[in-house]
Amino acid sequence: MQKSSRIRQWLLDILTAVIAGAIVGTAYHLFQNSNGFAPGGVGGLATITYHFFGDKVSWSVLMIAFNLPIFLLVSRYVNKKLGLMLTVYMFVQSFFPDLYDLFGVKPYSLVNNGADFNIVFACVITGVISGFGFSMMLRRFGASGGTYGISALIKKARPETNIAYVSFILDSCVVLIAFFLYGMKITPPACTLMNLFIANIIVDNGLSGVKDGYKFEIVTDQPDVLSEELMTRLRHGVTEIRVHGMYSDTDKHMLVCIINKRQIGEMMKIIKSHPGTFASFQKVNEVFGNFKRNVK
Repeated sequence: MQKSSRIRQWLLDILTAVIAGAIVGTAYHLFQNSNGFAPGGVGGLATITYHFFGDKVSWSVLMIAFNLPIFLLVSRYVNKKLGLMLTVYMFVQSFFPDLYDLFGVKPYSLVNNGADFNIVFACVITGVISGFGFSMMLRRFGASGGTYGISALIKKARPETNIAYVSFILDSCVVLIAFFLYGMKITPPACTLMNLFIANIIVDNGLSGVKDGYKFEIVTDQPDVLSEELMTRLRHGVTEIRVHGMYSDTDKHMLVCIINKRQIGEMMKIIKSHPGTFASFQKVNEVFGNFKRNVK
């Protein structure tokens, strides 16, 4: 049983790395590689190098050349499995554009001779799509590319180092180099910055979880009636906590209930129908376990 569980975990790890690599590779082929701006991190350095050399060297080869040494060091000094999964992810990401070329799938900028093409749209959609791939890798492995590999290596050697600066410095270098290499125009580095910003937003939302909700804390004198109404109308469980009101010096009851976003309006109506009830709520980024009330 334990062996089968390990095999299942390995298969899931590999599948995650392949799917994430395919997503990022798709974004780079369709919207980024041929559009005159670079993504952040080590991939951005590879893209800038590709732009500098033109058609003399493959973008896929440059991506592997820039990232593979980092992942080998991660495998050697940090974690073998992490290094392997990052390598699988990078190979899929790097060669997916070649696969699209093989099947004649053209980048967005070349479709219809570039009609309706906008480089700002390209950098936005690149950030959105690639952000999904990055968040998949980060949720599963805690790393999503060469920058994270460098950070892990530095953290291993110097645990006291603030690795956030590593990503900031590397991305800043990409933006600065892009300014000079793309003809000292403001659009390429601006698009790089926008791409980084949007991808980070998608990653943050991906890491915070898709099964989010809102936690209500309701102080009431009618816990039985109110909890029954909440469970019946909203179909979510309710937890009761005994509390003491310091202002009134009386014992109270606090009901805790986590609901979906679309149920906030209904929750407000229920609370307002019970005079003397006080409530506050906050967003919950991830809900684990049995979110809904079991229906008998």
